[in-house]
Amino acid sequence: MGKKQPNIILIMSDDLGYEVLGANGGISYKTPYLDEMAATGMRFENGHVMPLCTPTRVSVMTGKYNFRNYIGFGIMSPDEVTFGHLFSEAGYNTCISGKWQLYSYNPPGEWPEYRSNGQRIEDAGFDEFCVWHAHHTEEKGSRYKDPIIYENGKYRDDTEGKYGDNIFCDYIIDFIDRKKDEDNPFLVYWPMVATHKPHEPTPDSPEWDDFDPPSNRYRGLNTWEEIERDQSEDDPRFYRDMVEYHDKVIGRLLDYLSKQGLSEDTLVIYLGDNGTPDDVCSMVHQHNEICGGKGKTNDRGTHVPLIVSMPGTVPAGTVTADMIETTDFLPTILEASGLEVPEGYVIDGRSFYPQLTGGKGNRRDWMFFHFEP
Repeated sequence: MGKKQPNIILIMSDDLGYEVLGANGGISYKTPYLDEMAATGMRFENGHVMPLCTPTRVSVMTGKYNFRNYIGFGIMSPDEVTFGHLFSEAGYNTCISGKWQLYSYNPPGEWPEYRSNGQRIEDAGFDEFCVWHAHHTEEKGSRYKDPIIYENGKYRDDTEGKYGDNIFCDYIIDFIDRKKDEDNPFLVYWPMVATHKPHEPTPDSPEWDDFDPPSNRYRGLNTWEEIERDQSEDDPRFYRDMVEYHDKVIGRLLDYLSKQGLSEDTLVIYLGDNGTPDDVCSMVHQHNEICGGKGKTNDRGTHVPLIVSMPGTVPAGTVTADMIETTDFLPTILEASGLEVPEGYVIDGRSFYPQLTGGKGNRRDWMFFHFEP
């Protein structure tokens, strides 16, 4: 018998546009696990987000338009209430594993007013965390090979030779394993580090063993010019390796849920945080080439994959053209969980949970994008 309230897992790719997935017509990359998730769940043709990561993440986590709470890049207000707070207070076991980057972004001497004034990961409302880029920009280091990981108040010292999203997936599986038999359901947020620049080899790449992450060599440097060298050295050809490996890691979590008998009790939402980088061009439907539009307020910058799965609840093999935007995710998971919006808490979005259960829902006629680079 399933739990009265569903478990919730929200997976967010970094820098992966709509055109990348095979399920959406892409032919440049192999994404079998996400394609299978679409075949057994619901695929959205019009999932849209902000064209850059911080605006999307702040909006997704709070259900608010950015004009209400966007301070600056890489920053979330320290008093902002996220779905981590809301679900923890409602009795859910909560975990974030992946990219944080919402506390402090600017290096010393460059816009110092943006340093140390965002939201600390310890205060973000989650019971447990395992994250990259928890603190200052010059301390962030690699997110891929030999990653710098901050876990529940301590930096890990066992990441040499390991890959960032493998560590995050391992932590999520361990968290679920510890919580799955409890009466309280769980909420897991996996803001992936893949497939963001720097584009680097994965454990499946022939170059993996000999690769030395430049982003760790530059740790401790104090200017944007120094810090951004790791991105200038990246090779776009590794984007394919990263897309396909990130699909494989997601598949590992989906397989775990299935083997544990948790799939029917767990609402899994997968989306991207913005469009693909502009130096990455991908083929769609044999004859269309689409180059990424990250940072642009056009379709290539905001159009991302969106797939939702929960066998027995979400109709299999469903494709919808309904428009979904960043503010809609919080009201959707609240409705799915039977939770009320707290008094005085502003939510701009509308729930698409009725569509997930086969209903018509309150469909959008418009979407709103507010973006200040």
